[in-house]
Amino acid sequence: MTGSPAAAPAGYDPRLMAAAAALNANDLARAEPLLREYLKQDPFDVFAIRMLAELAGRIGRMRDAETLLRRALELAPDFTAARSNLALVLYRTGRPVEAMEELDQVRREEPDEMAYANLRAAALGGVGEFDEALALYQRVLDERPAHPKVWMSYGHMLKTVGRLDDSIAAYRRAIDLRPELGEVWWSLANLKTYSFDDADLAAMEAMLARDDLSQEDRFHFDFALGKAREDRGEADAAFAHYLAGNGLRRELLHYDVSENTARIDRMIAQATPGLFAAHEGDGCDAPDPIFILGMPRAGSTLIEQILSSHSQVEGTSELQDIPELARQLDEYPDRLGDLSAQQLRETGESYLKRTRIYRRTAKPLFIDKLPNNWMHTALIHLALPNAKIIDARRHPLGCCFSNFKQHFARGQSFSYDLSDLGTYYRNYVRLMAHIDAVLPGRVHRVIYEDMVEDTEGEVRRLLDYCGLPFEEACLEFHRTERAVRTASSEQVRQPIYRGATTAFEQFEPYLDPLVAALGPALEGWRTAP
Repeated sequence: MTGSPAAAPAGYDPRLMAAAAALNANDLARAEPLLREYLKQDPFDVFAIRMLAELAGRIGRMRDAETLLRRALELAPDFTAARSNLALVLYRTGRPVEAMEELDQVRREEPDEMAYANLRAAALGGVGEFDEALALYQRVLDERPAHPKVWMSYGHMLKTVGRLDDSIAAYRRAIDLRPELGEVWWSLANLKTYSFDDADLAAMEAMLARDDLSQEDRFHFDFALGKAREDRGEADAAFAHYLAGNGLRRELLHYDVSENTARIDRMIAQATPGLFAAHEGDGCDAPDPIFILGMPRAGSTLIEQILSSHSQVEGTSELQDIPELARQLDEYPDRLGDLSAQQLRETGESYLKRTRIYRRTAKPLFIDKLPNNWMHTALIHLALPNAKIIDARRHPLGCCFSNFKQHFARGQSFSYDLSDLGTYYRNYVRLMAHIDAVLPGRVHRVIYEDMVEDTEGEVRRLLDYCGLPFEEACLEFHRTERAVRTASSEQVRQPIYRGATTAFEQFEPYLDPLVAALGPALEGWRTAP
């Protein structure tokens, strides 16, 4: 998380200056104890609080970062740098509307500060205001054309709206300005349909040979080179880069897969037949949402594109509202069974109110395709009993390895280690198997491999589950013009690609840790062990 570089005022306490220097060097292990010790003695120092929030954001503790920044603003409401940081945290946790509210305040305090316009443009895109976002990016770049990260962000937005050539040109402009920026090379690779030439490979390899490259730039180059080498059929070299990139990324994260296992155990303990029977008829009865959930890289974007091609369904994005509402519940999921009928109804109604801003048409149904919502399937059913729930599933080796070679902008901390990936996938199918047992027929499962082999049959079954009449447009989904924000955005603008079902096979010799962690889920993944 960065808004402006971590800093303390000149002449400040030497310990805080040392912490700022450590943060700017990304030496978080040194910075954290310095900041915590300092704040024990002066818990009201807003500069130190903001720096600790910066540290929390860098290691993925966004909720901690938000709490700290709100505390800093409570103590110093005019602390504009902290407010800018808060807007970034809100944007990165899927709350673009709240982010824009903070940015409006920033703009009132510093009306000429163009640095915040970049984040505002991203937030506008987050709520579907793509034309306004693109216009703002263009204005920023007209005034400051030498900013590579703004060109990169502009490229992201162009990719989202399907302007592929313009997106590539924006990324290339960013590379011209700052060739060592690994993230923009990865952005090109993440188009999935883009191929690097020999000069590109030589340039990226030369960057990795440098000893002054930041860890973040380095792992982005590794992910990009992994994709480039895989495209050329060089499995050994590709896996070496994927392994190196994941290892570097994993070092920056505080993730313990055992916490996920324990959470799923607690969820299963709460989601009993008695709980669902006791709340039959409760919740908000609106039928509007269609949830597409499951593992990332399992075909959810394809399903969304198919359904969004229907005249009665609007695609939105990976909305963060269910996880946010879950976080607001006391001791969730341990006290899921204690929720009242009123609380469940209010949760469902709050979800519909929060998500209304993402809807741009009068179509009666809309899609929320946040994959991680699988962990909240029981809550979704209780709060929105008439919502549709679709489980997008893919072969565990293909799905997990596709995650392993994907660098996610944020979240998905389980994806940077093969063993963590296997355990997470096993927990996913374990919970969904429990839901199948206690709520038979409630969830419709789409197997990616089946969709590839029998597209029309699977599409018809999908539409039947959603209570929708068949429309030919759903088979011509690649012709549907709409914004797509996920890594598969360019792939779903083409007819179904069959090669993805077997792409992992050349890497099987390297996947022993994944196989071991998957255990019985490797064979029983279609229905779960």
